[in-house]
Amino acid sequence: MTGKDPLSDALSGIDNAESVGHLTHTVSTASNTIGSVLEVFYDRGYIDGFEFVEDGKGGKFEVELKGAINECGPVKPRYSAGVEDFEQWEKEFLPARDYGTLIVTTSHGIMSHYEAREEGIGGQVIAYVY
Repeated sequence: MTGKDPLSDALSGIDNAESVGHLTHTVSTASNTIGSVLEVFYDRGYIDGFEFVEDGKGGKFEVELKGAINECGPVKPRYSAGVEDFEQWEKEFLPARDYGTLIVTTSHGIMSHYEAREEGIGGQVIAYVY
């Protein structure tokens, strides 16, 4: 049974699976947002890969873990952040400067705060990982 926030459920499941040393985790509720967040995790090197599996009930993601995640979670409420504000949110959610990644939803899609800073666009901070 899932709660009211599929992204939060997915991230807490991944965090729990990483902390006990599992090599795979199934995210039972699939969505475009979760897929985009997993893509950022993969691009930044936190997971080995993921695959969408259609199960007749909306699908699920099979995530291959590699033990690189110390902690991940959603940001609630979702704060708006301009390019100049990312450093403030790094201090709030990440343990050290340039250690970890904030996941940001922008008008150009979901990306890491490093990519958003490079492109010069702000958005809403929805999750973090380190």
